Amino acid sequence: MRFSSLGSGSRGNGTLIEQGDTCVLVDCGFSAREAEKRLARLGKSADELTAILVTHEHGDHINGVGVLARKYSLPVWATTGTLYSDSKAAKAKITDRLGNGVDIHAICSHTSFSVGDIEVQPFPVPHDAREPSQFLFGNGDKRLGLLTDVGSYTLHIEEQLSGCDALILECNHDVALLENGEYPPSLKERVGGDLGHLSNVQAADILNRLDTSKLNCLVAAHLSEKHNKPLMAQQALADVMGCELDWILVADQQAGFDWQEV
Repeated sequence: MRFSSLGSGSRGNGTLIEQGDTCVLVDCGFSAREAEKRLARLGKSADELTAILVTHEHGDHINGVGVLARKYSLPVWATTGTLYSDSKAAKAKITDRLGNGVDIHAICSHTSFSVGDIEVQPFPVPHDAREPSQFLFGNGDKRLGLLTDVGSYTLHIEEQLSGCDALILECNHDVALLENGEYPPSLKERVGGDLGHLSNVQAADILNRLDTSKLNCLVAAHLSEKHNKPLMAQQALADVMGCELDWILVADQQAGFDWQEV
């Protein structure tokens, strides 16, 4: 099993997981045309995708999902709350934005399912969306954990992510940079709140709670371009792992990251 990123951050997100003949895209916050370009950079084309999984309805995760799904006849998997969200963030129900003819699969965030050769275990997370989830991916031997867009720690997150072989972990912001940044107070409160995004310190705390004995690849993801720096995120996670900074990968907004083997 291997994984890569089209890009990660507030201007768009997309993660690829591939096992055998199965290749799933988690979220597509880019336009379909931009996603196609980013896929090509990773040696893939959209017609090689098996499905799209959606974590939640915010635009930086769903902007290109509908067009891509219709253009390439891709099934879409998401929680019922995400699919039928009518929140202001979604601007319209995702089912409406997907349009007619898309094969939609409503999932329970506590029930595992399979997409081709990939086993998927969703799990709920605290975030300011209708029914957000994150995912574990497995091939019967190795496991990859994905945790972004989460505001606070839960025991269930710890239970799900312990023992992973690879982990993509949100390090959204440095607390001091956010507090002294240009965002209005309400947005600072949202980002730093229990339903917002993980700070470097919070990410390190979660990592410290996990069983990391099998972890051979760790990626810091969803970094704020205004309120974080890659070295800060790497340092926070490296301090927990007791490793060199360059062992921690960083998912870039523009470049994402290249294929990594689990």
